[in-house]
Amino acid sequence: MEPFNSQKDTLFHRAEAVGAFQFDRSVAAVFPDMISRSVPGYHTILTGIGELSARYAQPGTRLYDLGCSLGAAALTMRRALPQDCGCEIVAVDNSPAMLARAQEYIEAWRSSIPIQLRCEDVLDTQIDNASMVVMNFTLQFIDPAQREGVLSKIFTGLRPGGLLILSEKIHFDDPTLQEAVEHLHLQFKRANGYSELEISQKRAALENVLITDTLQTHLQRLKQVGFTHVGPWFQAYNFVSLSAFKAPA
Repeated sequence: MEPFNSQKDTLFHRAEAVGAFQFDRSVAAVFPDMISRSVPGYHTILTGIGELSARYAQPGTRLYDLGCSLGAAALTMRRALPQDCGCEIVAVDNSPAMLARAQEYIEAWRSSIPIQLRCEDVLDTQIDNASMVVMNFTLQFIDPAQREGVLSKIFTGLRPGGLLILSEKIHFDDPTLQEAVEHLHLQFKRANGYSELEISQKRAALENVLITDTLQTHLQRLKQVGFTHVGPWFQAYNFVSLSAFKAPA
């Protein structure tokens, strides 16, 4: 699904001091490999985003990929849309390194449907005339106090019948359930070739950078800002993708 060449992710294979995780040039170079080996079901989520785009994108509207990284969701949506739909895709990220590589991929996979890249904070992005918005593992990097505001802005900018797809890593309040899914996720990463050192060091880098919510918190927040039909359409271990619809006019 993802048309990206990638170096193998070896960013955390040495025992050394680990700073906070950043989406810099080194991460951009290995990102496709990193996310494929770290996020169970990632490519299934991308496939689903394409299928949902083909079903729910409205002609003459905008589709947003917020926190687009290398543009995987944006490109997936573009491939799924009819060439004469009159849509525009807006892909937003605050990492110049990620957007530089995204631009290369967009140019390599040409289409009559434009993708506009914006280097800005998602908090500053204006959502307008949108029929679909994707936040693919983005909200978890935003300050929890600002998450409801972001979702409220998206809801306001969506047209009636519009769709938000929100993919997130989650946690469970039940300690037994949490231990079970953590074990499964660790086994997934081990099976994909990550060493114990790499797993430990990446966990340290992401601490206080990636802050998860429970599934219940996500559902309540989406309903609070006005979405009427909300629920998970995909889950693998502690990774979930939600669909949230704005009521038709």
